[in-house]
Amino acid sequence: MARCPAQVALCSLALLLLLPAARSATFTMTNNCGYTVWPGLLSGAGTAPLSTTGFALALGASATVDATTGKFTCATGDCGSGSVQCNGGGAAPPATLAEFTLDGSGGLDFFDVSLVDGYNIPMLIVPQGAGGGGGNESADSGKCMATGCLVDLNGACPADLRVMAASTTSGGGGAVACRSACEAFGTPQYCCSGAYGNPNTCRPSTYSQFFKNACPRAYSYAYDDSTSTFTCATGISYAITFCPSITR
Repeated sequence: MARCPAQVALCSLALLLLLPAARSATFTMTNNCGYTVWPGLLSGAGTAPLSTTGFALALGASATVDATTGKFTCATGDCGSGSVQCNGGGAAPPATLAEFTLDGSGGLDFFDVSLVDGYNIPMLIVPQGAGGGGGNESADSGKCMATGCLVDLNGACPADLRVMAASTTSGGGGAVACRSACEAFGTPQYCCSGAYGNPNTCRPSTYSQFFKNACPRAYSYAYDDSTSTFTCATGISYAITFCPSITR
């Protein structure tokens, strides 16, 4: 995961997807992993571009690092730009996604961590200042809470979903990501498409249940809304931590 000199292609990119919003929010990202993480950021259609679309997040630090020579690529979650900056491109699955809709319906922020496009790195979202009596509580205060996927699923990933690093990289050929069943097999049943394109016909599979059992608050398949979408009153900030369960 994310052990990435600019010319070595073993890194895991976690995508922060910001959907159209009328107000701003602050996102503080912290990396507790034992290696560098390269977050990629993408603005939704109609949203002002972010100040950066990618940067290096070292262990316990936050910093912007320019790629040196050669073409920058990631073993998982590559956004196809050839550099640290994603330049508007989304991450290729599998990638752990943090998704936000700011100032949405009812004046609420909607957010989730999604494994629908697969998984590559543990991630935690924590609302900052919510529930403290300062007017930031959600209309449904029970839904303004932390969410994420706190465990490393790559080693435990089912063999037919597992993404292995190239043996020529510094990762030594270990597991670097876990695909979704949709990406792995492409069938309507797993992709919730065609005859399975509604919540009545698209049901959890044994593969999505693997993700759900490990990360019960994260999206495991397309219609996993009831246990995976969280809301807070708009205007608060969010802390995003990679590898949150690792202590130093």
